[in-house]
Amino acid sequence: MRDLPIRRLGVDDLPGCLLLAEDRGWSREEHKWRVIFGTGVVYGVDDPDGGLAATVAATSYGGAVTAIGMMLVARRHERRGLGARLMRHAMDHAGTEGTWLTATEFGRPLYERLGFRAIGRLSSYQGTLKALPGDPSRPVSRPMDASDLPAVIALDAEVFGVPRAGLVTLLSSFSTSMRVVEGPSGITAYGATWQTRGAVGEPLTVVGPLVAGDGETAVALLADLAAGVEGAVRIDVEHRWAGLVGWVEEHGLGTAFSTTVMIHGADLPGDRDRLFLPFSITHG
Repeated sequence: MRDLPIRRLGVDDLPGCLLLAEDRGWSREEHKWRVIFGTGVVYGVDDPDGGLAATVAATSYGGAVTAIGMMLVARRHERRGLGARLMRHAMDHAGTEGTWLTATEFGRPLYERLGFRAIGRLSSYQGTLKALPGDPSRPVSRPMDASDLPAVIALDAEVFGVPRAGLVTLLSSFSTSMRVVEGPSGITAYGATWQTRGAVGEPLTVVGPLVAGDGETAVALLADLAAGVEGAVRIDVEHRWAGLVGWVEEHGLGTAFSTTVMIHGADLPGDRDRLFLPFSITHG
């Protein structure tokens, strides 16, 4: 397996990516994979017996940071060095000062050997939101319209630390909801919801990203976004945001899984105290 070549995958390889995800017990998130192919680079190793033996995705933002995700090795080929080879390949070709990812307990030892360091914890909360007596009914936000897009892109770049115009523009084209909060000087917060698929193929609404000036606004904007959601929902929250964690737990969501947030190289750019929810745990 150490001699098999690594190649850049294309959208034609999507069926193989979905089968590999299923092999590892992950959801077959076709839409998420299409976003990854549209905004980043996916590397893979072909299985001599057919299909894909391993994949990894890398989304680079300028020269500052690369987000790594979809690190998958087929069960029949695990513990044979494929994951380390793919990670080194992705990092060598990233061309950025730092690298960011979230690690499962299974994968964390590999990333530590590669020099990643832990900076936090993140949990993915899933379920059906329940309303609580006394939930505020007056929204703090309004629906985003097309004329808001330049301001939202600028705010996202300021908070994330590097421009993500392509990702934010793409998000605006497929999101089920995007909302903004306005202050005296313009838009100060934004958030979005978008659709993917759950573990058994059921529709699943993801909430994120969410950018806000403070925790109180973040919780209020989350409530506005959640008010329009029907069915199952997923919200990925870093443990440092106690207000958001409390809100999702109070509204009936349970922890599906937890990961360690890790970085390699330079510290993350931007104002991370205003980045409350990621777009996804693959994109940051």
